[in-house]
Amino acid sequence: MSHDGIDQPARTALVVVAHHRSDSLTAHLAARTTARLESDGYRVDLLDLRAEGFDPRMIEADQPDWGNREKLYSPEVHEHMDRILAADVVIAVFPVYWASVPALLKGWIDRVWNYGFAYGRSKPRLAGKRMLWLGLAGMAAGDPLVDFLQQSLEGQLNMGIAYYCGFSHSSVGLLPDAEERRQRLDADGQLLIDPATVGAERVAQYADLERRADEFVTNFLAAEAVPA
Repeated sequence: MSHDGIDQPARTALVVVAHHRSDSLTAHLAARTTARLESDGYRVDLLDLRAEGFDPRMIEADQPDWGNREKLYSPEVHEHMDRILAADVVIAVFPVYWASVPALLKGWIDRVWNYGFAYGRSKPRLAGKRMLWLGLAGMAAGDPLVDFLQQSLEGQLNMGIAYYCGFSHSSVGLLPDAEERRQRLDADGQLLIDPATVGAERVAQYADLERRADEFVTNFLAAEAVPA
């Protein structure tokens, strides 16, 4: 309800989980993010791509006529488009693979964020929406490559996708130290894999990961609350 006593529609969020296992750390952080959004008054649509059987491979029906912005896409793609349109904010939670998003999430973007829907119009249909990308990375937080990875993801996701599609805001929350066996490169480019963390150290590692993920979500929602 607004300050003038008039009921306002609930804010909506689409939380997209891109992992092949339901018991993954990715799924856990997505559930945690969903609970946080709901506690803040959001109506949340949780989209677990693998659980819902989403196929990331493009088919002809997804793009039957490239030049026609008003074309009909496959029924599955239209359903996902409607879920995006219904959301004020979109939060994708995913493991970082090869300095990018996994094929499951990339295929969702390829198939659903299609010409005529997500881009290709003078007034984007997704204009005004906000996007947060939460990426879990196995490399150690102290690895110098973390800075490169942050910049790479920001270029791909903020500029190459969200900005291109008219989102009003997009940010990348990179979460290194997501593996129990942290990885790093030495000065000679050799991959070093730390021993698995156990006991209190393991508990502390993942508590810190949750804290950092919560902080990204908090800052993202706080930025939304600031008037433009």
